[in-house]
Amino acid sequence: MSNDTRKLVMEELAGCLDIPESAYDKAEARYTDLGDWFGRPDAHCYEFDPHISPQGSFRLGTVIVAEEYDLDFGCRLRAGITKATHTQEQLKRLVGRDLEEYRRARGIEQRLEEKNRCWRLNYKDELAFHMDGVPSIPEEEQQRVLIEAAMVTYGSDRALAQSVAQLAGSITDIRLPNYKQVSPAWRVSNSEGYAKWFESRMKLASLLMEERALAAKAATVDDLPARRWKSPLQRAVQVLKCHRDRMFVDDPAGKPISIILTTLAAGAYRGELDVADALDGILGRMGDGVRAEKPRVPNPVNPAEDFADKWYDPQYKHLALEANFRAWLRQAKHDFATIGQSRDPNFIAGQAMSKFGVSLDSHALRRKLGGIGAPAVMVTPKVHVITATPAKPWTRR
Repeated sequence: MSNDTRKLVMEELAGCLDIPESAYDKAEARYTDLGDWFGRPDAHCYEFDPHISPQGSFRLGTVIVAEEYDLDFGCRLRAGITKATHTQEQLKRLVGRDLEEYRRARGIEQRLEEKNRCWRLNYKDELAFHMDGVPSIPEEEQQRVLIEAAMVTYGSDRALAQSVAQLAGSITDIRLPNYKQVSPAWRVSNSEGYAKWFESRMKLASLLMEERALAAKAATVDDLPARRWKSPLQRAVQVLKCHRDRMFVDDPAGKPISIILTTLAAGAYRGELDVADALDGILGRMGDGVRAEKPRVPNPVNPAEDFADKWYDPQYKHLALEANFRAWLRQAKHDFATIGQSRDPNFIAGQAMSKFGVSLDSHALRRKLGGIGAPAVMVTPKVHVITATPAKPWTRR
């Protein structure tokens, strides 16, 4: 397959994974509505300067089509509450009171659901989704200095580390033994900082990002929501997540988690300008991002946190999580190489469905492939499925 053909196929595949713009608009409207609610003078959190910020894949622009969407948001109370004045439980209950009143005011029928670190609002409208709100307060200066130093030690640019560390916060977690006690020992989280780090990786394709901004009539790419960047890194992460979901369709508990895939992919990205080259580079390098010692997959904006801590936690041994990750990576390398070798539209469409759950129009593919270079000679490679499987196998489709 010519390089141009390979790129076309990968772009076609990636282009099918985007959610409708209307879904992003609805998510943005929900975030805005929540921000307005917490900003009301009669809100319980109002005196503590609340700030609502989107988190997760909607913030990063790496959402893929799903039956139900998870809209994460942070609720940072930026003044008047510290670890010395409140317990984690008191902070969580304070935020929960406003969320409960919001639920009733907006006619959300399902009860507010308490999770370990957050509150969950379950919506049932034309777009099925739930919103997980994580209460937090700003992290103390001493801890932010330590985070900045750790980021630099692990290879981050000092200016980025300084900027990101200032966004760190302390979050609630009902599993901690001091949850109901005034204590300095809270969990550290930095979703906004992670988004900035991820954006810094996208910007390695600087000229492409400038072109995207110009096309959208924005002064800089920073003036656009991340979802509109449509960078090769974002597209690659979407494709990898989709492949992962398809491979583990019958073993969702054992699949590699999205934060590990996203972090390793972003760390392996080198500024490639199209999805095909980005995927080749990422798949070839992302395994190198797994460390032999702990932390195995450090959080780039808080290296003391290990995204892969469940890999060596006896509680999750039966899931064979590290073995599953390595088996997925081997299979992903093979599947991308296989689909990239063919110019047979029917074969490509079949692989797109079986390996990614994506429906490609073989007739449209034939027209597009025929327009690249010489008349297409259809070559269908022999499909080989890697037989090495983790302890808990899955069904391949």
